[in-house]
Amino acid sequence: MPDAYNVEIKARCTDLTAARERLIAVPHRFVGTDHQVDTYFRVPTGRLKLRQGSIETHLIAYHRSDQQGPASSAVQLYAPADADALLHTLSHVLPKLVVVDKRREIYFLDHVKVHLDQVEGLGAFVEVEAIGEAEAHEALLRDCKETMQLLGVQASDLVAASYSDLLLAST
Repeated sequence: MPDAYNVEIKARCTDLTAARERLIAVPHRFVGTDHQVDTYFRVPTGRLKLRQGSIETHLIAYHRSDQQGPASSAVQLYAPADADALLHTLSHVLPKLVVVDKRREIYFLDHVKVHLDQVEGLGAFVEVEAIGEAEAHEALLRDCKETMQLLGVQASDLVAASYSDLLLAST
């Protein structure tokens, strides 16, 4: 499977209710609320996590730099038939780095995906991501920034690190 190109912006959110109200005031598609457990593994390059949820379950391999504001990454996704068996197998050969446990509301505004996250041990966040071709980077970036404006996200709310890095830094 070829890499997917992803532009993502993550921000702390002091009021998920207000963000939700702004989202539902515009045309949107609500996918549902997912309880997701992301198990990160220590790997020599990039990042590898197994996401287990009731809506989304994937093995995800990616390279991404930590920066406030938009972060771009090349992502490989694999949808396992049996995520528990895959977790068991991976745990035998790769050390676990950290586990991220979150409740995630998933919305789409056209092709832009919005997550309202409540992350155990970290608090509330908003993530906005657009997936497309690397050649469309500027358009994907523009769409993410416009969505963040719609949600009322300020520059001071932006977060550079992943949830896994934030959890590791807090221990």
